[in-house]
Amino acid sequence: MKKKAAVLSAAVILALTGCGSNAAHDTPSKPSMNQMHMNHSGSAEVPAGLKKAVNPAYKPGSRVLVKADHMEGMKGSEATVSGAFDTTVYSVTYTPTTGGDPVKNHKWVIHEEIKGAGKEPFKSGDKVTLMADHMEGMKGAEAEIDTAQKTTVYMIDYTPTTGGKKVKNHKWVIERELSAK
Repeated sequence: MKKKAAVLSAAVILALTGCGSNAAHDTPSKPSMNQMHMNHSGSAEVPAGLKKAVNPAYKPGSRVLVKADHMEGMKGSEATVSGAFDTTVYSVTYTPTTGGDPVKNHKWVIHEEIKGAGKEPFKSGDKVTLMADHMEGMKGAEAEIDTAQKTTVYMIDYTPTTGGKKVKNHKWVIERELSAK
């Protein structure tokens, strides 16, 4: 019985530590269950209305180094840019629809992933409904815009520095979170 309990405990610890980190949310406390369910890979599909970047610093197919630490194993990894788009990008604070503590300063949600987004960008403090599905409980959540910036966002493919499967079509990183390889 003790052996089964030890194996179960080890499996739970591995499951909780292997899915992501607090770095994605700039919160110094331990990760909540919602922070642990980040969708590392996604489809190459992009939201309707999102325009390809006119003059991106890193064109699709470019090899880059990742400086972002949105999740464990991301910072310091080598990546290939799989898409570049011009839009407004936001950091947001929201309470997951699945319950739990608010996720603070989540980076990044783009304008086209916000319900009812018009042509004008949102401003810091605006209340919005998220249509992004980057994390469990994000889609449909009420959020507050923390920051807004018109920029180029990138979708990347990378292999975590911690090992594991290649992450494909990770959405989103911004230019200052990448550097030339």
